Amino acid sequence: MKYLFTVLISLCLLGSYSSYASDDWSATGHRVVGKIADQYLKSRTKRKIKKLLNHQSLALVSTHADDIKSDKRFDKFYTWHFINMPLESNYEDSKKSESGDLVTAINHCVKIIKDDTSSEDDKAFYLKLLIHFIGDLHQPMHIGLVEDKGGNDFKLQWFYKNSNLHSVWDREMIEGYNMSYSELADNANVLTKQEVKSIQEGTLVDWVNDTHTITRQVYAHVKREENLRYQYSYDNFETVRTQLQKGGIRLAKVLNDLF
Repeated sequence: MKYLFTVLISLCLLGSYSSYASDDWSATGHRVVGKIADQYLKSRTKRKIKKLLNHQSLALVSTHADDIKSDKRFDKFYTWHFINMPLESNYEDSKKSESGDLVTAINHCVKIIKDDTSSEDDKAFYLKLLIHFIGDLHQPMHIGLVEDKGGNDFKLQWFYKNSNLHSVWDREMIEGYNMSYSELADNANVLTKQEVKSIQEGTLVDWVNDTHTITRQVYAHVKREENLRYQYSYDNFETVRTQLQKGGIRLAKVLNDLF
């Protein structure tokens, strides 16, 4: 009986760990963005951020906006993680969410951080959100259709297991590649100074529309209930890597301008 009890406890702990670990995979992309951004920060920016974040890294705090979702005090931030707009539209002409979206969220975070009257705690909190939202901005399904909730209701299979289009781009392809966030960041494409400058050019809205062009392509090349496997990852994972790198480089641009 004692043995059976021990086995049951072990299985429960294993189940809890597995559930927790699976949540970490969806965070990998954000940590890649944070680590890549760190490589492009000016020394002055690094010093100010290190002080504000109490020496925590961009990679560590990049998941904070998701971590607080379980706390009802932060429910007002729910719509700040995405933008819903028609495929044929651009951000300027699309209907905006009354509760806010990625663009209004990023602008609000910047405003709080730049405000000399903001407390250090508020600046740190909104900096963590900003880091996360810049990452979200570069995930194509975070600028998806309202009717399928950014691909969450676009049901399909990933290697014969039930999934959805949002999860495939958020987590499944990255998980399948089986690299840590640091390995993915360290193996980002080598870019010239001019290429980096080109990525950082434009406004926040330009970056939204840039990602949305990929969103259109994603929807155009997949069918509901389709079983996606190696070929899909082969065709699309380079886009995932490129978007993560763009997110990191642009995050660095935003932070350097801020600090």
